[in-house]
Parts: sequence; structure tokens; C-alpha cells
Amino acid sequence: MSIRKERLTVTVDPSYIDAGNSAVAEGRAESVSAWVNAALAEKIATEQRLAALAGAVAAYEKKYGVISLQELADQARADREAARVIRGGTRPARSKARRRKSA
Repeated sequence: MSIRKERLTVTVDPSYIDAGNSAVAEGRAESVSAWVNAALAEKIATEQRLAALAGAVAAYEKKYGVISLQELADQARADREAARVIRGGTRPARSKARRRKSA
């Protein structure tokens, strides 16, 4: 049994209508309505994740105090240092000494 749907009239930017029609034409969506439903579901899920993250930060700060800008900068640096490229991205630049030897 399918969920009963309701009709909704909205005004949207023409580029969004074009994107929905393109998704249907390319087979990425069953209909513009299905494409809009998927977009709304994604928006709801994003807002729920952001609310959960905000709650987690609030709970952390209540227990340990407000997170400082320095702590955020330190964590961002640690994250960059620990990151591993899985695919894509750019190759690290070679040093000047290595470039001269290669030439």
C-alpha cells in the first residue's frame, strides 16, 4: 500500500524546474514530483543531522566548557595532518631540489 500524497502548489526558480526536468529526462528521477520529494527528504535529513550535531556540541560544552577558536584550529590542523587521499586530489608538489635533479 502506498502512502497517500497531497498536492502542493509552490513557486520555484526556473533553474530548479530545469534541473528537475533534466533529472527525469536522464532517467535519474521517475517524475518531477519524485525528484522534489527526494530533495525535500534530503533537506529534512540534513536538518536533523545538523540538529543532532548542535545537540552534541551543546552537551560537550556544558560538560567541558566552550570550545575555543584555538581548539578548533588545532583540531583542523590535526585533521589535515591525519587525512589520507583515497582517490583523486592533487599530487604533492616536488621540492626545488628534486625538480633540478629531474631536469
